[in-house]
Amino acid sequence: MAMNRVQFQKGLSLPDFLQRFGTEEQCATALESARWPDGFHCPQCDGARHSVLKGGSRKTFQCSHCRHQTSLIAGTLFQGTRLPLTIWFLAIYLISQAKTGLSALALSRQLGVSYPTAWRIHHKLMQSMLEPEALYTLQGSVQADDAYLGGERSGGKPGRGSENKVPFVAAVSVDAQGHPIYARFTAIKGFTGPAIENWARTALNTEGQVLTDGLPCFNGIADARRVHAVIDSGSRKPRDLPRFSWVNIVLGNLKKSLSNAYNAFKFRKYAQHSLSTVTYRFNRRFNLAMLPMSLLRADINTGPRPEHWLRSAESSC
Repeated sequence: MAMNRVQFQKGLSLPDFLQRFGTEEQCATALESARWPDGFHCPQCDGARHSVLKGGSRKTFQCSHCRHQTSLIAGTLFQGTRLPLTIWFLAIYLISQAKTGLSALALSRQLGVSYPTAWRIHHKLMQSMLEPEALYTLQGSVQADDAYLGGERSGGKPGRGSENKVPFVAAVSVDAQGHPIYARFTAIKGFTGPAIENWARTALNTEGQVLTDGLPCFNGIADARRVHAVIDSGSRKPRDLPRFSWVNIVLGNLKKSLSNAYNAFKFRKYAQHSLSTVTYRFNRRFNLAMLPMSLLRADINTGPRPEHWLRSAESSC
């Protein structure tokens, strides 16, 4: 059997990472280059002329035109942090390279910080992985299936009606050769026609065809003016059908990631965080070495996400 080039790619080793980002100065330089690749531009007036003020642990830039001052981390996900950038960069590396997932507890041990601190870092980084994933739409040939997080509670409702289950749509677009291009997991309120219609409007491009197993709610795809093809599975489940192979593989990766990383978490509230973390890594699997820098740019573009915002933010469930 030929070697899978994606699976066996070199990636970025921990020694290489520490050589590039092992000091505070190296991390600050990398953050500045990622935030302003063409040189500093004032966030207030977009002016380029500036001066750097001395004092404090990090650079402060002052625009020569409007006199606005901004620090290196102001307006980014790192705004307000008292942690060294080396801790943040190591967290970015560990989370971006952890194919099987990483819990906040495991992260706290790796970073040498308290669990509450690790929880904040973890959820902020997951948020910066969630937001760019929500912008992409699937096109071409798309395999879609219904799935759930969580399981039945003892004495609770059985099957799909279990109050401990969080429904989500799993979808994967494939190319003409049947290779996966992009995956998307989206938590929804339930498998109803209106819920699927709303999902289709935000997750699917107008061009392409969506394959499903014929669950009635998927008729909402047509209601959203997207092309929908139903596969007559008969008595066979989608996981047994070759035409659903990639959505089943990605769902298998999700289950492994969550079971390896967590004993339990709040499915109802943080489902989309965990779903988007898995798809973020999967959709960037062709260049593992660049994943940390990809996540760093996402952290810069996401903006400040304080803890009270993270804890109060509700998912689509």
